[in-house]
Amino acid sequence: MPTSVVSHRPNYTKALEEDKNRLPTPSHRHSAPSAPWPWIDIHDEIDPVQLESKLDPVPPLCDHKTCDGCWKGYPQSRFPNWTPRQVERSKIADAISNYDSNTSCKIHHVDVNTQGFFTDAGEIVAPDNDREATWDLIIHEKRPDNLRVRALFLENLSGPVLQMLGAKFNIEPFFWSSSINWIPSRFQEDPQPGKGDHITITLTFLKSMEGLYHNSAGTQSAHSISTVASTDDRLTVTEQMIDTQAPLRLRSSRRILILDLLSVHLIRNVTGSTIISYHPTMKHPTTTAQYLHDRIRYAGQSVYWQSIFQKSPDPTFVLLTFVWHAMYAWDEALQHLYNHICWLETKVINTSNMQLTQELHIIRAHHLHYSSLLEDFEKTVKFIRDTHNPAMESYSKAEREYSAHLMKRECQNLLSEINRLEMGRRMQDKRLKNVMNLVFSRVNIDDSARMRQMTEAAVKDSAAVYTFTFCLPPLNY
Repeated sequence: MPTSVVSHRPNYTKALEEDKNRLPTPSHRHSAPSAPWPWIDIHDEIDPVQLESKLDPVPPLCDHKTCDGCWKGYPQSRFPNWTPRQVERSKIADAISNYDSNTSCKIHHVDVNTQGFFTDAGEIVAPDNDREATWDLIIHEKRPDNLRVRALFLENLSGPVLQMLGAKFNIEPFFWSSSINWIPSRFQEDPQPGKGDHITITLTFLKSMEGLYHNSAGTQSAHSISTVASTDDRLTVTEQMIDTQAPLRLRSSRRILILDLLSVHLIRNVTGSTIISYHPTMKHPTTTAQYLHDRIRYAGQSVYWQSIFQKSPDPTFVLLTFVWHAMYAWDEALQHLYNHICWLETKVINTSNMQLTQELHIIRAHHLHYSSLLEDFEKTVKFIRDTHNPAMESYSKAEREYSAHLMKRECQNLLSEINRLEMGRRMQDKRLKNVMNLVFSRVNIDDSARMRQMTEAAVKDSAAVYTFTFCLPPLNY
């Protein structure tokens, strides 16, 4: 049986179920293990039992042979400072307890060997009714001798599989909590010179989709009613609230801009590295595990990247291909947004409808939010560039220097692209201001014309009344 972490049902579960259709607002203070009080706020009480605990705050690594399933107690079995209350508040407890047990979790594999070749290494299907068999597969997985890195893509992640992976790879719970709560984060943990480390990146990015979409069951998703691209130009605030976490409708192209999540944990080790890609199970249309699995495999066929994978043993270059997925999505989304802004300009020229002003304000609010997301994107790339891989110390000086040169070059390519995106976003912001000024100018002109017409009508009425009064015959008394 799972420990109290699993059996203690979170008291916010009902509210969470009702709010699952909306993306959570990030709590940045809970983004990384450098914060010494995980998921404890200023006015929260410290658990007195944990304060008096005599247990080792850093438990020794488990060999998974005599532990009788240490995964059942994760995360507390590996990270005792994560009390049941903290696990609940981080929503890890909810992920462990409340999942679709009728659908098997799948772990898709991509292997990259020492020659830089990408291959499909199959998948692990983890039905909920056969947990021990799944645990046995995970702890006894066999890897080829020439394997450099194995990437795991988690589809329909179940609570037990989350615990198993966390216990097997000793994953810092902040990776799960940042992923579940969509908190942008980037951190390194457990660096060991000559051996390796763990690094985590959690990144929110923008992507463009068709206006009306469906979930895998074929029914309209939770957002489909509120995000369908309407042909009615009369878009009011009640139709689309200014919520920067919600999708943005582009009526001109029947598309929507939505937020997506890239959450990757890289275990860099001299004996073989592992990448774990988290994919949310929710109605919001995020990138699926199977889709990203295929994209990463296809990146291995690029002549440019194949040259890098063959020349450098650093598994961090595989991580960069994940980041490029977010870059592609950003570029396409901002391109569609630019086309929509141009369309709005033509609408403003032909009409003075004040409803357009409301739509422009909504777009502007999202635009400001996109700026902060691009800043996070830039920080993530710089973090990857500046976080040295300790496992590379086992290679020759020439190999280390060449890999560092390649890493700097490829990260600079990404940073240049991010800078281009930000410059384009600023240009769009200026166009938005120009369109808004044009709307107000047209409204003022129309108001002035109406006032002139009213004044002329009033003058005519006054003249008519005066003439009528002047022509009245005198009264006889």
